[in-house]
Amino acid sequence: MFNRLREDIAVVFDRDPAARTRWEVLTCYPGLHALVWHRNVVGPLWRGGWRWLARWLAHWSRFLTGIEIHPGATIGRRVFIDHGMGIVIGETAVIGDDTTLYHGVTLGGTSWNKGKRHPTLGRGVVIGAGAKVLGPILVGDGAKVGSNAVVVRDVPPGATAVGIPARVQAPDDAQRAAAAGGAGSGFAAYAIAADVNDPVVQVIHKLLDHAAASDARIDRLIEQLSRQGTDCGDTQAVAEAFDPQQINKMLD
Repeated sequence: MFNRLREDIAVVFDRDPAARTRWEVLTCYPGLHALVWHRNVVGPLWRGGWRWLARWLAHWSRFLTGIEIHPGATIGRRVFIDHGMGIVIGETAVIGDDTTLYHGVTLGGTSWNKGKRHPTLGRGVVIGAGAKVLGPILVGDGAKVGSNAVVVRDVPPGATAVGIPARVQAPDDAQRAAAAGGAGSGFAAYAIAADVNDPVVQVIHKLLDHAAASDARIDRLIEQLSRQGTDCGDTQAVAEAFDPQQINKMLD
């Protein structure tokens, strides 16, 4: 028990720059309190068949910490819950070692049926603030879920999922983005590096850039034609008068 507690305190110093002393972490971090209570009191009672008592004590943990962890959830080592308020972890959820959860995260179900209905998180997963991971899906090792994302499909190892519904960014692209964002250790706060964005938003930005560049080229073309005495009142007619190769040749 005490070895696990020392391990959890060390994790707080690794992932929260606001932590100053061990006493502060031990007394002022509700995420740590919720995890210790779940591992050492509520979880063993649940597995021992004391189901009502486990649920009642888990209810008090929720009241005191703002973090709701079902006694049946499985939580690995060195898990860090930062801030924690509003976190909900369902009965059949499995959280792997070295995972980080921020406030407002839900590991929820999408079915009223018995059996496995909550997510499984691999090792080293980061779930950003407000994200919802729903259903019996798998979030692979080292994956990241962006803040406020809603994930309803599996996330491959090392990938980043962002948006509503969440879209998956390829692992290589996510790693390059994290490196560009300065996360040298591979840990990106709130699961989003500086230049990671929703893939659809990125496409829209590219289309807007392309439209702006096309407008600029047409403006340059009209300006040159006007200098040569051509009436350019109808820009559509001007655009149809030349094929792309002629336009590029003129602009060059």
